[in-house]
Amino acid sequence: MGTVLGEMRNVPWHELQHAYGSASQVPGMLSRIAWGDGPTAEDALSDLGQWIAAPAVFDATVAAVPFLWELAATETVRDRAGVLELLAAILASGHDLHPEWTRAAHDAVVAGRPTAARLAADASSPEAEAQTHAPARAQAQARQQAVRDAAVRLLAAIDGHTCTACPPQAV
Repeated sequence: MGTVLGEMRNVPWHELQHAYGSASQVPGMLSRIAWGDGPTAEDALSDLGQWIAAPAVFDATVAAVPFLWELAATETVRDRAGVLELLAAILASGHDLHPEWTRAAHDAVVAGRPTAARLAADASSPEAEAQTHAPARAQAQARQQAVRDAAVRLLAAIDGHTCTACPPQAV
């Protein structure tokens, strides 16, 4: 794939909608989540959640979900747990007037299940932990635990997902 969010330029964001209008600003929000400092990334994640997940999903949500999965899987993203929580919020949201957006957004979240499973099982390598100082190691371990916990919750939401827009999955 190349760089993080490298395929984002191929999405016609200006043709898509979020809760407040044109989705042309969504790539900037995704970039801030990927590369912003702590407060910048946190604000971008919060804003993006209001745009594409609460109170409803939109066609921009469908386009953004694969990039959210990419961010969740990228270790340098500061709030991967928050990204996973946004994915869970998308899975819990819908759009009464556009059930096709709901179904597509939910399908996109469910498609990332293997990533969630990997993150839920992921453990830091002992070599990487040994190379960091104790306070930094403690922070990294806390962030990793938050990612694991969020991934476990998202897996449970995916596995138990039912809604009127999504037909039951064959087992």
